Amino acid sequence: MAVIPKPASTVVLMDDSSSIYLTRRPQSMKFMGGYYVFPGGGVEEEDVIHDTEFIIDENIEHSFERSHYIAAARELFEEAGVLLCKRKDGTTVVLSEDSIQEYRRRLLNGEISFLHILMKEEIYLHLESLTYIGHIITPSLYKIRFDTRFFLARLPKGQTPKPDTHEISDTIWLSPEEALSAYESDKILLAPPTIHVLKTMVNYLNGGPLKMTEFNVRDYKIIL
Repeated sequence: MAVIPKPASTVVLMDDSSSIYLTRRPQSMKFMGGYYVFPGGGVEEEDVIHDTEFIIDENIEHSFERSHYIAAARELFEEAGVLLCKRKDGTTVVLSEDSIQEYRRRLLNGEISFLHILMKEEIYLHLESLTYIGHIITPSLYKIRFDTRFFLARLPKGQTPKPDTHEISDTIWLSPEEALSAYESDKILLAPPTIHVLKTMVNYLNGGPLKMTEFNVRDYKIIL
């Protein structure tokens, strides 16, 4: 009997030079240990948020639950310390390092919610800061499955990613072409969805649409 895929969100974080932020999963992890991936994770119950002024959902894709957007922003903050929020006047949010680390610690320990941070700091999550790229569901033949929405986000001015060392053993900034070249020369491990998204980004940066096309995961060797 096929495993029901868990809803998830992944963020392709890009800087001003069009480099992409990739994080390496610790080798000790049973699931894709040693692979380079984009920040992301499962959609949690706390990501289903309604009726709050601190989350603005104008100009977003409405064909799926907006909790995917909220999960993407939360996971990016948990894993990389990057906060996709603005002040009420539209200015970029830059919190102190101490505040960021304390919020991340409490968030990961389940002591507070992401909404708590927004309300406490009086900052606003504009979901349009996450541009929807596409959707990949792990095939039914695998025991661990995800129903993942992929988003592109630009690195906010004044922020620098700081990885969660419990979930991330290394980070690199590479252009999509450099990442694919490193994979092809066996310098880094990439899973099929990551490869496909990187190819989508290459096409986008060369003037194509920011939208994933269908692909056949069976064409790749994948370890889950």
